[in-house]
Amino acid sequence: MKFLELVEERQSDRKYINKGVEKEKLKRCLEAARLAPSASNSQPWTFVVVDEEELKNKVGRATFGPLKAFNKFVPQAPVIVAIVQEKPKKITEIGGRIKNKEYPLIDIGIAAEHFCLQAAEDGLGTCMLGWFDEKKVKELLNVSEAKNIPLLITIGYTPEGYLHRKKIRKNFENFVKWNSY
Repeated sequence: MKFLELVEERQSDRKYINKGVEKEKLKRCLEAARLAPSASNSQPWTFVVVDEEELKNKVGRATFGPLKAFNKFVPQAPVIVAIVQEKPKKITEIGGRIKNKEYPLIDIGIAAEHFCLQAAEDGLGTCMLGWFDEKKVKELLNVSEAKNIPLLITIGYTPEGYLHRKKIRKNFENFVKWNSY
């Protein structure tokens, strides 16, 4: 698959079948994330793979929101991956303060997309989640209160014939400026 075809294929999938994800495929996704670039090569992430059914369901329920209205699909996914933000290298931390930029969050976003693109290449669906009870997820996964979990990713197989949505994006001319804003 050519790169732009892969980008077109990858979408936020919210429906999964009851089929486990092969360890080899999970490891490829994790390797793709590991190879992602990061500021000063800090690699400010740890990926926690949750594939034990009972724990996965508890983490899934922690994404529902206060009215239990969001993310009802999450427990369907056979695997949930939590990305834990780690301290970056000192030079990255200093640079981030000087430039007022959250380099670790940028880096985590890049690594997460590498993970999801590899999953798409392997025929798996994913969905990145920012809405969840972080305190509860930290408790369930034994993550220190001092750390952040900026993203969860669901991963699994989608049903045969699952709708591939056409991407609706801004027109090229509306998001690109040449030489001046």
